Amino acid sequence: MTVAINDLIMNALPLPVLTIGREHSIAHANAAAEAFFEVSLRKMQRQKLTDFLPFGSPVLSLVEDVRQRGASVSEHRVDIGSPRLGPERIVDVFATPLGDDSDNVVVMLQERTIADKMNRQLTHRGAARSITALGALLAHEIKNPLSGIRGAAQLLEQSADENDRLLTRLICDETDRIVKLVERMELFGEERPVERGPVNIHGVLDHVKRLAQSGFARHIRFVENYDPSLPPVLGNRDQLIQVILNLVKNAAEAVGIDATDGEITLSTAFRTGVRLQVPGSQERVSLPIELSVSDNGPGIPPELMSDLFDPFVTTKVQGSGLGLALVAKIVGDHGGIIECEPAPRRTTFRILLPMHRATSGSDADM
Repeated sequence: MTVAINDLIMNALPLPVLTIGREHSIAHANAAAEAFFEVSLRKMQRQKLTDFLPFGSPVLSLVEDVRQRGASVSEHRVDIGSPRLGPERIVDVFATPLGDDSDNVVVMLQERTIADKMNRQLTHRGAARSITALGALLAHEIKNPLSGIRGAAQLLEQSADENDRLLTRLICDETDRIVKLVERMELFGEERPVERGPVNIHGVLDHVKRLAQSGFARHIRFVENYDPSLPPVLGNRDQLIQVILNLVKNAAEAVGIDATDGEITLSTAFRTGVRLQVPGSQERVSLPIELSVSDNGPGIPPELMSDLFDPFVTTKVQGSGLGLALVAKIVGDHGGIIECEPAPRRTTFRILLPMHRATSGSDADM
C-alpha cells in the first residue's frame, strides 16, 4: 500500500525524478521522467543513466559526489543535449541521497525555459554589453564638449550680473551631473582583470554599515544575522564594498526617510552544493558564500522584476537606473550570481560568491 502511494506521489510531480543505483543503473523513474526521455520505465530500467546523457556529463559526476558526501547537491545550467535528447537541453539538477543506508541517489531535473536561461546566471552580461559601447562613445563624444561648455559658462559668470550668474551656475551644475553619469557608464566598459584575493565579507558589511549609519541610513535600524565561521570570499574588497553599498543605499531609499520602523537586515550563510559554470569555459565552481541585504520597504513592482538588472530601469524619480546593473556586472566578474526575492513589505537581494582557497601560506585578508 505504501509503495503504491509513493508511486502516485512520484507520478504526480511535474518534474522528471529518477532513482539512480550503483554504476548509474536506473532503479525508478516517474511519469515526467518517462515523458522527458521519451522512454517507458520498463525500458529505462534495462538501461543506465549514461545511455541517456552525453559522454562526461556533469550529472554523472554530481551523482557520485552526492553518494560520496552523503549530502544534497544542486547544479545550475547543465547542458544535457545529445542526439537522443536534442541540442541544448539546459536543466537545473538537484540530487540527494535516498537514505543513510542506501547507495541510491534521487535526481530531479528542471528544464529551463529560454527566457529563464537569459535571466538567471548571465543577465548582467547582456546588460553590461548593451551599454559598454555606448559608455565608451559617451566618454569620447560628450565629456570633451561638456568641459568646453563648462569653461565657457565660467567665463560668462565673471562678467554677468546676479541674475545671469544663477543661469551660468545652473549650466555648470547640470554639466557636472552629466559628466558623473557618463563616468558611471564608463565603468561598464572596464574589462581589465581585477586583482582578487581573500576578503572577510563581514569586514565589508561592517564597513558599509558604518558608512550608512553615519549618513543616508542614520534613521534605519540594522539587523545582523551572520555566520561567524564563514571562510574568506575570493574577491576584490573595494568592488565588494561598492556592491553592498549600492544595495544598502537602495534599501534605505526603499524604506524612505519618514519611516519610523525602517529596518535593513544583513545576513551571511554557508550554502553547500551550489555550483555554476564559469563563463567562456566548461569549468564549474562552487558558490558557497551567501550574503543578502533585506529591507522592509514597500517592495518592487512586479512589472520591473524581469528587467531589474538592466541599465536605466529604476523606480526612483531622480534615479539613473545604473546602480543594480553595475552591481550585477561586478558580481558576475567575481564569478557569482545575484538574485532578487520580492515579497510584500520585504525585498531581499541575495548574492552567491566563490570561496577563497589558499594556495600558499602567504595569503592574508585584504
